[in-house]
Order: sequence, then C-alpha cells, then structure tokens
Amino acid sequence: MKERKRRDFTREPTLAASASKGGKGSSRLFLLFAICFSVLLLTIGLSHIRLYEVFHPVLLSAWPITESRLIFTDPSNPYPYSRNSNPTYIKVNHAVLLPDEIVLVTNHHSLLSIPNPDLLKCQYTPPASSHSSRHSLSAKAKLNLPPLSLSTSLVRCPLGPPGFSLSLSTSPHSRHRPFQWDHLAYSALFDPLDNSTVVFAKGFNLRSARISDPAQYRCVFRRDLSNPKYIITSPVITAAQEIFRCKTPLTVLNSYRKKLDMPLVSVKTKDRGAIALPSVARPEILKRYRRNHKKKKKHSMCICTMVRNQARFLREWIMYHSKVGVQRWLIYDNNSEDKIEQAVNSLGQSNYNITLHPWPWIKTQEAGFAHCALRARADCEWVGFIDVDEFFYFPYGLTIRDVLKNYSNQPWVGELRTDCHNFGPSGHKKAPENGVTTGYTCRMLAPERHKSIIRPEALNKSLINVVHHFHLREGMRSVNVGQGVMLINHYKYQAWEVFKEKFKRRVATYVADWQDEENVGSKDRAPGLGTKPVEPPDWPYRFCELNDTGLRDWVIKEFKDPQTGELSW
Repeated sequence: MKERKRRDFTREPTLAASASKGGKGSSRLFLLFAICFSVLLLTIGLSHIRLYEVFHPVLLSAWPITESRLIFTDPSNPYPYSRNSNPTYIKVNHAVLLPDEIVLVTNHHSLLSIPNPDLLKCQYTPPASSHSSRHSLSAKAKLNLPPLSLSTSLVRCPLGPPGFSLSLSTSPHSRHRPFQWDHLAYSALFDPLDNSTVVFAKGFNLRSARISDPAQYRCVFRRDLSNPKYIITSPVITAAQEIFRCKTPLTVLNSYRKKLDMPLVSVKTKDRGAIALPSVARPEILKRYRRNHKKKKKHSMCICTMVRNQARFLREWIMYHSKVGVQRWLIYDNNSEDKIEQAVNSLGQSNYNITLHPWPWIKTQEAGFAHCALRARADCEWVGFIDVDEFFYFPYGLTIRDVLKNYSNQPWVGELRTDCHNFGPSGHKKAPENGVTTGYTCRMLAPERHKSIIRPEALNKSLINVVHHFHLREGMRSVNVGQGVMLINHYKYQAWEVFKEKFKRRVATYVADWQDEENVGSKDRAPGLGTKPVEPPDWPYRFCELNDTGLRDWVIKEFKDPQTGELSW
C-alpha cells in the first residue's frame, strides 16, 4: 500500500508537467498563426498604398520641373516628334532655378545643330486636379514659349506661371525638383597635367582672395549623387573661393582614359553625415599640355571675357584687338538675350578665331576666369582678362606682340599688369554710332586699378583670382607695364541707355549689385550715383577731367575707309 501511494505520488507531477507542456505548445501555435495573419493583412493593405523612397533632403521650388524627352527626325518629316526615321532623343537631366529663368541641362552636346531648332519650345502645363491626370489636359491649356537661348547641352527657359510644370515636349516623364543656383556644383574640369579634377561650386561661402583649408572638404564622384551607394570620395588638394581641386580616383581616371561618360562630381564637408552639394557638373577633359615642351603654342595672345547682352559691341572690340595682336577670343556668355550667337558666327565667317562658351551661372566671374585660364592653357602663351568695354592702348604705336616679345626670355614673369583709365559719356546722350573708341574721348585724370595678362601655366594651383589679377605659383612674379608702353581705355561710364544695363546684375562674385544697399562708396560703383537706375541730369558731362583722343585718332587712321569715310565695323 505504501509503495502504491508512493507510485501515485510520483505520477501526479508527471501529469501536471505534461499539461504544462501542452499549454505552451498551444500558445506557440496561436502566436505563429497570429503573426502569419498579420503579415497577410499588412500585405493586402500595402497593395493599395504607394510606397515612397527613403527621404533625402531636396531643394524645393515654387513649381515643379518635369523631365522631358524630345524626338527630332528628318527635317522633311511633318511630324518631327514621332519615333520614326532614326530619332535622336533629347533628355533633360537636371534643372537649375535662377532668379529670373530656368536652366535645363540635357544629355545633348550640340543643341544648335539639331534639325528644326525653332520647333523646340519650353512647354508649361497647368497643375492637374487631385482627381485628374496631367495627360488629360487639353493642348490649349498648355503654354508654349520659345527658349531664351540654346547652347551645347543647355536650354534656358523663362520662368513659368505659378504652379505650372515645365517640360520640353508634350510627353512629360519623371519630375525634377530644380536645384537652387546658389547651392550647387555647377562645372568641373579634368586636368591631365596632374590628374586632378577641378570643381566649381557655390554654397560654402568661402572668403574672397583667401586660401581655405582643403582638409575640411571632400570631392564626391557618382553617376547619380542622389544614390548613396557606390559613391567614391577623394581628398581636396586646394580650396579657394568657389574652386576646389581634388585628387581623381583611379576608377574615374579609367573612365577618362576609356572615354566613357563622365560621372557627376560634387563637394561636401568632412563632417559626419554631411551631404554633398547638388551637382550638374560632369568634368570636361582639358587638352593635354606639357609644361616644358619646347614647341611653341598655337597662339601668342588670347583674351578671356564674360559678357551679358554685349553683342552689338563685339564687332568693334574683336576687330580692334585683332589689329593690335590678339589671335583668339574665349567668350563666356552669361545669359545674353541679344542673339550673341549670330554676332559670333558672323565674325567667325571673317576668320576671327572665337569660341563662345555658355556660362549661365550667376555671380561667378572669378570662377569663370579660372575655368577659361585652364581651357586656354594648351594653346595660348599669354591670356588677357578684360571686358568688352576695355581696349588695350599703345600710346607710341606698339602692339601686344611687341610688348610680349620683351618677356619671351623671362620665363619667371607670369603676369603683366597694366593701368586702366576710366572714360565718361563725353557729352553723349545716346550711344555713339561709330563705336566707343571714337565716341568717348573724355576721361578721369588718374588711372584706377589694373587688368592682367597672364601665362596660364604660371597660376597657383588654387586658381584664386579677384578679377583684376591671379595668384601665381611659387617662383613666378608680376610686372607692372609702364603707362607709356601699354594702357587700357575703360569705357566704363557710357551714355545712359548703355550704362543703366549695369543695374540689372553684376557678374563678379564678391561685388555687390548696383541696386544693393551695400558698399555704396566702393570704387566698383559710379561715384555719386547711388543705388537707383535714375539718370542724373548732368550724366552726359560727368567723369570728364581730361580730353584724350589718342586711341580715337589711331582708330580713324587704321580703320577708316578712304572712299566712304566709314569705319570697318
């Protein structure tokens, strides 16, 4: 009996344990069933919900931009946007919002050569309602405007009505949010001299004429900078103003050598979590150049300039400087609206060697001059940096060739500086018909500032400049050219109808616009004029202290037609 009780006693805990195990198994099965049922419900629910990508900070605009695709076919085709006859596609890769226009960056490299370029329109589509499709809007609801200009890969479009989207065709595809012009990597060059990449970027607000610490920045290379995967970074070698020179990664070098499509390049700080600037910059490969090569370059003297709506003055400026020894002109067009392409093409037909380079980026003259110096380096012994209202003048009948010969055996001279004389309206209420060199003859007595002619290979790696001069690399020096040898006549204060254009916007990065209430007393402004584009009553007679007809007399002698009495331009 005691043994039976003992056996019964030992069985009870065993049965209890079995019951406990059964309960735990049931709970696990119920939990597994609940999880599967939840996943099923979530899947069904998400099938009706649009999934979005992980959020990355983007720059918003007042109205969206759509990517578009244009199809150009044979000019004889009555339906130029059909997909027949071996079409060429034009795709908008990026959009940049400027204060008064939109710049569309396309995948095309020569928009001026496309068939029927007049058919290319900036098309604005009104916003669709929440229950309607953008494609259901009638064609009449869309607004078509001609582009402000076409150049290589860029299309400049006017700002559209509020809320409208912009495209370049009737079949908009994925949408673009435009980048802001003042927070952007906007251009880049690959320098084969040291295998570096030079990036031009706005957004870090580096100080004028100062070298910054390059260790604070990194260059970023990627086919698509919005995708954080497979981004390659490299150290920055120099950083100054808006110019960053960085080491080119080996994989990118291989792309250059194999002539593959260039990746986008940008700049970011080294701070943890820092995001690279938005970028439209794909490096242009510079022509190879050997610094110690004994063979002379193609041109002894070239000129770089940046213009905006100066087409009517180009002919006089080009023809005059060709006469005194300039052989090539590199013109950076900063959003002109006066058909400058036609003016340049006309001069080109007269065998003037002119390259017109689109440069839509606002307040970037210093960066543009650095960009131009690098592009001119392989072909130009010397490069001058002057504006279209500035003319080299040689009081004793010399030429630029004569001046440069004096320094041909002095390779340590990297920069020639020459004084500028500012001329006033000289009594003119309208622009003189025969040009500025013969029309404006009264100037200020003392020269103001200087302009430079440089050897491109003499520049500091940082390419730092303040418009009037560059920083030189170690061992190179600047020389001041005497006023008796060479001067610049700067027709700065012209007739009011010409001068007032300066109030719209200035191209220099670190110079305040004329209408800004900043540095009102600066020499970069007109003394006593203030910030309003209102003509003073005595404007035609201002800035006149000395009557100087030297250049006028030389121009009449060299360019006047003895039969008609007219000047060549």
